[in-house]
Amino acid sequence: MIKDVTRFVPPYILSRCAYSPGYQPANHKDLIKLNTNENPFPPSPTVSDAVQNEISNLHLYPEPYSQKLRDLIASKHSLSEEQVIIGNGSDDLLNLCVRAFADTNRMVGMLEPSYSLYPTLTSLQRSKVSKVEFLNDEFKLPVEEITKSGVNLFFLTNPHAPSGRYFDQESVFSIASEINAILVVDEAYADFSIENSIPLLDKANNLVITRTLSKSYSLAGSRVGFAISSPEIISILDSVREVYNLDRMSQAAAFAALSDVHYFEDCRRKILEEREKAYTFFTQLGWRTIESHANFILTEPINATGQVGKKSASSLFNYLEKNNIHVRYFHNHRLTESKIRISIGTERQMNALYQTINKWCNEES
Repeated sequence: MIKDVTRFVPPYILSRCAYSPGYQPANHKDLIKLNTNENPFPPSPTVSDAVQNEISNLHLYPEPYSQKLRDLIASKHSLSEEQVIIGNGSDDLLNLCVRAFADTNRMVGMLEPSYSLYPTLTSLQRSKVSKVEFLNDEFKLPVEEITKSGVNLFFLTNPHAPSGRYFDQESVFSIASEINAILVVDEAYADFSIENSIPLLDKANNLVITRTLSKSYSLAGSRVGFAISSPEIISILDSVREVYNLDRMSQAAAFAALSDVHYFEDCRRKILEEREKAYTFFTQLGWRTIESHANFILTEPINATGQVGKKSASSLFNYLEKNNIHVRYFHNHRLTESKIRISIGTERQMNALYQTINKWCNEES
C-alpha cells in the first residue's frame, strides 16, 4: 500500500483553494432557503414532460453540440448559431474561457469582491489573478483600473455579485474598447436587469457574454448555461470543450424552459415585485441597501442600539439560521463583512423573513 498518495499530486494543485458553495441542506422541509440565488419557483410545467420523454433514450449519447439549443438561443437574440455555445452551467463556459485564454504567462482579472469561482478556475491553469478593488461599498465600476490591469482575460459580473449593482452599457463598451484582452461579461443575473451587453457584440469582437438558466429559468439542478460571442471566439471555446458536455435530459429541459416565454415572464415579474418590496422594507428600517438589478439584495443590518458592522451582520445571520432561514454572509471582505445577501423568495418566504428580522431587532434591544 502507498502511504502518501499526495506525493503524486502537482504542488500547484495541493496549494490551491477549492471553491466553497453556499450551504445546501439535505432536507428542505420547514426551511426557507435564501442563500444561493436560486429561483423560488419550479421550472415551467413543460419541462417535466420534455425530461420524461428523454428517459427511454438514455442508452444513447446526447447530441454533442446541443444544436437545437444553439439554434433556439441564436433565434431569441437575433444571432447566428455560430455565435452560441452551450455549457454544463455557465461555470463550464467560464472554465472554457480560462482554459482557452489563460496560462502561466497570461493573467486573469476580476473585480474584488466578485464571484469567488474565478480564482479557483484560474489556479487550475496555473495562471495568476489580478484583482481590481472597488473604492468603497458603493461598488461603482472602476473603468480605468480595469482597462489598465494588464491581463489577458477579464471577468466582469454584470449585474455585479454580491452587490446587485448594475453597470451601464456605456461603461462596459468603454472597457471592451480600451482593454487589450478578452472581456467576459458574466450575465448570470441579466434577466432581472434593465439592459444587457448583447447589442455590444457587433462593436466589440473581444467580448464574450455568459448566461445561466439556473436563476431566471429555474434550472439550477439541471446545470445549463450558454455563451455568445463572435464566431471566431466560439470556435476557440468549442475546441477546448468536453465532448457530450450536456446530457440529454438537460438539453430537453433547457429547450422547454426557453420556449415557455409566458411562464418565464410571469416568474420574473413576481421576483421583481418581491425585490421591490424587500428594498422598501430594508430602507424603511434605515438599513443601507443597494438598489439591486439581480434576484437578490445586499443590505447592512442595524441593531436596536444603532450599531452596524461585522458584529451586527453576524448576529442577524446566526439568528436567521437558528430560525431556519438561510441567507449568505460574506465575512471575509471589508466591503461585505457588515452586510448580508438575501435571495428573493416567494411572498410567503419573504414575509416570514421580515417577521423574523423584526423579532431580531426587538431582541437585540
